[in-house]
Amino acid sequence: MPIGTAFHERTSALCHSMNYREWSGYYTVSVYEVHHEHEYNAIRNACALIDITPLYKYLITGKDATKLVNRIITRDIHKVKVAQVIYCCWCDEQGKVIDDGTITRLDENVYRWTAADPSLRWFSQNGLNMEVQIEDISEKIAALALQGPTSGKLLKLVAEADIANLKYFRMTHGKIAGVPVDISRTGYTGDLGYEVWVNWNDAVRVWDELMQKGRQFDIHAAGMLALDVARVEAGLLLIEVDYSSSKKALIPSQKYSPYELGFGKMVHLEKENFIGKQALAKDFKNGVARQLVGLEVDWVEVEEEHEKFGLTPAAPSQASRVAVPIYAGDKHIGKATTTTFSPLLKKLIALASVNTEHSKPGTKLQMELTIEAQRLKTTATVVPLPFYNPKRKTAVPV
Repeated sequence: MPIGTAFHERTSALCHSMNYREWSGYYTVSVYEVHHEHEYNAIRNACALIDITPLYKYLITGKDATKLVNRIITRDIHKVKVAQVIYCCWCDEQGKVIDDGTITRLDENVYRWTAADPSLRWFSQNGLNMEVQIEDISEKIAALALQGPTSGKLLKLVAEADIANLKYFRMTHGKIAGVPVDISRTGYTGDLGYEVWVNWNDAVRVWDELMQKGRQFDIHAAGMLALDVARVEAGLLLIEVDYSSSKKALIPSQKYSPYELGFGKMVHLEKENFIGKQALAKDFKNGVARQLVGLEVDWVEVEEEHEKFGLTPAAPSQASRVAVPIYAGDKHIGKATTTTFSPLLKKLIALASVNTEHSKPGTKLQMELTIEAQRLKTTATVVPLPFYNPKRKTAVPV
């Protein structure tokens, strides 16, 4: 049975919909109101506060901490400075992705590592005979994502920290409501945003300060439905939806190389040996069979197909995580993994895994469309990711 996060007494009081889901053993709000429209608009037009505490969090310390991190991830940690955050993935010996997450370099040999799945056993196995300590701090550290165009202004008001000069994927220490916090310029929305890391027992005080002072910036608590739409617009993947962890895969086709997921830039083959390096060098040299792409669905065609049945299509109210077949003519060449209607772009969009030969932007493919239990097809065009990438996301100062 799920339990509440450090913010549960606040999020539960606001959740009028009573619409929850389970995330890593915690109650997580899917949507606070009956529809996520206001929450999505807060992400894109104002300020949204999202409880991301259920992320798995690990503290890596000790003389060999840097050595361990570099052995596991595909990126070169030596290029990362103290107070810098990186997005990375890590693979098994066959070069297939186990998970992805962020690593914050808190000090020369101190790292805070987030993951979607439990990772303590994998990290510990690879740290054998090293002078390194791996601590699961998932239940000690709470986390909030503060996202949206007014999030920086709010933080400058409430945080005793240098927010104005905080660059993209950097972090700083400070205080909110007198509570020590770490603040990183990161997020899962593809917009201007920050993540606040705080000790579990002090978490509610930080929530209260942000919500109280955030009224003038039109702050809203936001749930997973709004976040799902935003992260698809940003071209951000979700494990076990857009790809499977190699640890859970049942057949070879459920395992993915980083080069099949758009993670190629995160593979630094020039660095010292790391898990999966030899296999990834072969992928780099020979190429891979699939690519993660963006698709824009032809909505006019969708309307025309519905009209044949005397029906009018409704734009999907929330993102669908149901895989949908993709075709090139009559040949099945992939699947759409997450599909959503983008309120901002006014388009039906999808993340999809397709055969490499059909992955070039501009390629016209067909996506399965089911009407009255009949399987039809509609045109879907390959487009570059992300779908949405505002300048404010990375601009300095805020």
